[in-house]
Parts: sequence; C-alpha cells; structure tokens
Amino acid sequence: MRKEHLYETTIIGGGIAGCTAAIYAARKRMDYLFLTEIVGGQFMESGDIFNYPGFNQIKGFDFAETIRKQLEFNQVKVKEGILVNKIEKKGKHFLLRTTTGEFLSKTIIIATGSHPHTLNVPGEEKYRKMGVTYCAICDGPLYKDNEVAVIGGGNSALEAVDFLINIAKKIYLLNVNPNFNNAHKYLLEKAVKNKKVKIIYNAQTTAVVGDRFVSGIEYKQKGKKQLLSVKGVFVEIGRIPATTFLKGFLKLDEHEHVQIDEQTNTSVPGIFAVGDCSSVHEYQYIIAAGQGCIALLKAAKYLARLK
Repeated sequence: MRKEHLYETTIIGGGIAGCTAAIYAARKRMDYLFLTEIVGGQFMESGDIFNYPGFNQIKGFDFAETIRKQLEFNQVKVKEGILVNKIEKKGKHFLLRTTTGEFLSKTIIIATGSHPHTLNVPGEEKYRKMGVTYCAICDGPLYKDNEVAVIGGGNSALEAVDFLINIAKKIYLLNVNPNFNNAHKYLLEKAVKNKKVKIIYNAQTTAVVGDRFVSGIEYKQKGKKQLLSVKGVFVEIGRIPATTFLKGFLKLDEHEHVQIDEQTNTSVPGIFAVGDCSSVHEYQYIIAAGQGCIALLKAAKYLARLK
C-alpha cells in the first residue's frame, strides 16, 4: 500500500496573500503544497492600482501577471483549478478533501479571500472599473473633485465617506434603511456635519447609468424614481469571505471571517489564516501580502516545535 505523502504546509488560495506565503515556502525549501482555483485573486477584478509600494500605477491584470512571473522565478509549484471542500483532523495532521483528491499536511495557511456583495442592478456589472468600484481606499483618489455616490447602511459605507471627504467634491450617501443601526456614532456625526455629504435614507438603488463611463445612478424613495448625476459609485455593502468549507471546523466571526490573532493563528493550532478571509477586515493588498509572510514564518516555527 502506497504511503500517503505528508506535506509540511499547504497554502490555499492564489491571491497576493497565498502567493506571498508560497514564495517564502519555496525559498525556505519547504515541502509545501500550493492549491488555488486561479492565480491572481482580487487582482483579476481590480482596475488601476496606485497604492502598492514599488508601482506608481499598474492594472490589476498586469499585477497578476507580474506575480505569476515571480512565482516562476522562484520555482513555485502551484496546482490550479482546485477547490478545497473540507478540512478535518487526521491524527496529528490535517486532511484536505478537494475537487481532485485528498492531501495530508502538517500545517495549513488559508488565503481564500472574499468578494464584495453586489447590488445586482442594471448597469452595475457593465460599469465595473468604469465608475463602479467596491473599495474607496483603493479607487477614491481617481475621483478627485468629482461628485460621487456611496451606497451602504453600515460602518463600511461611513468609513468610505470619511475617506472621500477630502477627495470628492460632493458625496451622496444612499442608505436603503431609515437609519444607521449599529454604526459608529462618531463616523455618522462626522458625515452629518460635513457640508460635502448628503445622506439619503430609504433609498433603494435601482440602476447605474452612463455612456462609456458612469454618469449617474437611479434610486427609488417612497415609490418615486430619482436620478443622481455622479462620476463614481462606491458600493459598500459588505464582503463575503470564502470560508463556507470551514464552518464547524474553525472559529469564524459574526461576518464569517476566520477568527485570527495578531500572529495569524486560528482557533486550531497549526492552521493560519490571512488576507481578506481573515478577521482583520482590512481589504488591502499590502496587508494581505504582509500577513502571508507572517503566516508562513509562523508555520515554519510551529513545525520546528513539532520536531
């Protein structure tokens, strides 16, 4: 009977967090496994990127290709087109059940990412990267001195408004609800007091309109259709972490992100989580990359303690 191979660590996810961990694993000459559906992660959905050190400006797709070349340079072996369906304990180790078979590993780094909640209205997908965005910090500077709309009813929307106040000419904050339940009061007070900000309650966004780029949004309020002329639409209604396969195995927070400490440790020793799927709740490439590095180094130290 063939003995099942036991990897030192398995990295799940091909975004910048997973790629960073894999590069470090390769350079440390570890016996690792790198599984992902596709290399690139959120880069494949990003427009221009201006806030990653080393690049004045680079498109998301080009950044993904740069990362792929760096993986090749470091001779990183990656298994693409694979999804992990379940993780479970097997003795002292971990068994990964995937779409192509089972793998055994001593440690695991989860970097499965997340994706934004969408409005699912006409024009949203058409104008994605052409005026519709899901990250004010990433794309806000592109709309300097323009009128924009932020859509959302929670802290993420208010934080987006706070970031855009010194950038945009005018900010319309559309909340489908009659108030901001459970939002930070200081953020709400700051938005209310600022003359640049107009809050529109009970506003249900129904469409994004434009020509080549976004020119406005349509919404309904008390049954009446309204039109706002804006150049940018920031959809801030939360994100969905790719953690369904971890339910019942790892501790998740109230938003279903993997609960981690400052060292990227999860509730199960030997398993680490990084990037957008983790409870750090800061969706920035540079943070995810840093976490990927930390997790690999911590996994290596964990393995040393096992020996």
